Amino acid sequence: MTGSAGKTRNVFLVWFVWPLITLGIYHFVWWYKINCEARDFDARIRVSPGVSLLAILLGWIIIIPPFVSVFNTGARIARMQRAAGIEASCNPWIGLILTFVFSLHSLYYQMELNKIWAKYGDPGEGTTVRLEA
Repeated sequence: MTGSAGKTRNVFLVWFVWPLITLGIYHFVWWYKINCEARDFDARIRVSPGVSLLAILLGWIIIIPPFVSVFNTGARIARMQRAAGIEASCNPWIGLILTFVFSLHSLYYQMELNKIWAKYGDPGEGTTVRLEA
């Protein structure tokens, strides 16, 4: 089974610099992209990046959806790690808690995604990679 590699990103830029420069817009673009990467990496991972983004953008009205999206994205990253043949070190509970600490969930999740791409030798975005599990 094969999948499509995602992009290795600088965790500090993802968490602090780009959102600061773009007045927060980058976070939403990044959220959409990492959910697309999960879908494209492993066909067994069912996710609608648009719905995940909507939960983050408009879910605050109902309060619960953004937290569900953060948790589910962490679980997807853990599944991606297992599919890559590495230990699933991404914990969605930690991601959820870090949401309340300066939005550190984005730093944490990108760090965990970078572990996957490092396993494959940091391939270019969209490169076909072989899944282990």
